[in-house]
Amino acid sequence: GVQQTGLSGFRLEYVQRSTCSSANRKTFKTSVKPGWYYFGRKMETADFEWLMWFSTFRDHIIFALSGHVLFAKICSMLAPQYRSLVYMVYGLLAVWTSMGWTYVTLILSHCILLYSISLVKIRWLCFVTGLCTLATFKCEPFISWQAGFVEGDFELRPVFFYGGCGFTIMRCMSFALENCERKDGNYNILELLKYNFYLPFFYFGPIMTFDKFYVQVNRCDLTRKEREMWNINLHGVIHLIVIIVVDILFHFMYILTIPTDLKLMKHLSDWALVGLAYFNLVYDWVKAAVMFGVINTVSRLDHLDPPKPPKCITMLYVFAETHFDRGINDWLCKYVYNYLGGKHENMVEELVATLCTFGITILWLGPCQVVLVWAFLNCFGLNFELWTGKFFSVEPFSSFEMAMSEAMSRRIRAIFNTFNFWSIVLYNILALNSLDFAKLVAKRLLLKGFPITTIIVMFVTYCLIQVIKEQERRQALIDDPDPLPPAPPPNAATSPTTSATAPTAAQPVADPSKEKAE
Repeated sequence: GVQQTGLSGFRLEYVQRSTCSSANRKTFKTSVKPGWYYFGRKMETADFEWLMWFSTFRDHIIFALSGHVLFAKICSMLAPQYRSLVYMVYGLLAVWTSMGWTYVTLILSHCILLYSISLVKIRWLCFVTGLCTLATFKCEPFISWQAGFVEGDFELRPVFFYGGCGFTIMRCMSFALENCERKDGNYNILELLKYNFYLPFFYFGPIMTFDKFYVQVNRCDLTRKEREMWNINLHGVIHLIVIIVVDILFHFMYILTIPTDLKLMKHLSDWALVGLAYFNLVYDWVKAAVMFGVINTVSRLDHLDPPKPPKCITMLYVFAETHFDRGINDWLCKYVYNYLGGKHENMVEELVATLCTFGITILWLGPCQVVLVWAFLNCFGLNFELWTGKFFSVEPFSSFEMAMSEAMSRRIRAIFNTFNFWSIVLYNILALNSLDFAKLVAKRLLLKGFPITTIIVMFVTYCLIQVIKEQERRQALIDDPDPLPPAPPPNAATSPTTSATAPTAAQPVADPSKEKAE
């Protein structure tokens, strides 16, 4: 529908013919640059992160990561017991070379501060210190003062500065909290430096909690599982193919630049607008999956098990699984959400846990209007899921569901998940694009496009969720198959009563329970 009914909105020629009277139209001039000369196509350059990784500074990043892989491999063959130390030394030298010794001094000062606090082994004090330290990178005059520690003036300077400092504080907080949980003694500060200066994770993440990193990086047995190298190579090839496909799309579908022109948006059809909103989220997921995937491939070569890429946006129909950075998500779940929420059954505990979780997320992203609105909506959605589940778990609703068939129960749940899916899309479009674009999409989908567009889009989404639920059900049965019926006792062969009732007793085991199906 996007390519057929809204094709004119995705062609640069339309943009070139349009006037540049408004500020939004001028965005096209800065976001679209010369691309494939022989094909006469121009390239979209609105996403700085993607261009930094795979165009502008591609050679520098490849050179740094290749050096890490080379030295890590040599050390793993000659002295595997010292490989974590080699990771630290190489990462420290790489950061020193790229940002200067004063920046390294700033990073070390944060590490020493949080290490000193962790020796007290007071959990709340470690949290307060870490969050206050993180806040110094979000407000003046602390930002300007700390930015003065960076030498030189180059394009990646602010990215490296904020990325390195932000992830350093989160890693130091993970170290401090794990040190508080340790019963006997304390971790050495050298372990913190090994953890923090691991180069593939240093600037761009993902965050791997200290307890997992410590166990994996100090493992002496470096033998690989069967076909592990084949899987690593396969993932590398897949990432390369995806990079090429995205580069092609940047020359034909300007999905990031078009939403900045609201006048153009108003002329698009309902299908084109809804499809554009959906593809914006898909692209952001692809970017996160590829960028983290490249880093994860390098870390897997180092015999680590990094956080998995984020779950595909198409597979998300509950707020509890919505995230674009699984490393940050695992960090927040381990130290905040699960710690405060317990079993996530009490509504008050769940509310406190989600408020604290999104409060730290706001501080991590940087407080602003868009982030505050995004956090409020997602926090509400997460709690509303719990409230709805609690409401329908009491009588008489619980009895109604138990009386239903498994298929009917899943159909009713899929109806609620359909509205959840588009709530997730609209809430995250708000963060990725703008509040005006999210309001325009919601108005077209729910009000102006009602009933035809609304009903068709919701029905297609409902069918999609049914397919996803069926796939998840089958995968759950593969991962955790139902137990086989217990073997009959030795005298069962001579007892006609036992042999007659055995098939009846085995029937519930063969039929998967409704809870497992969901």
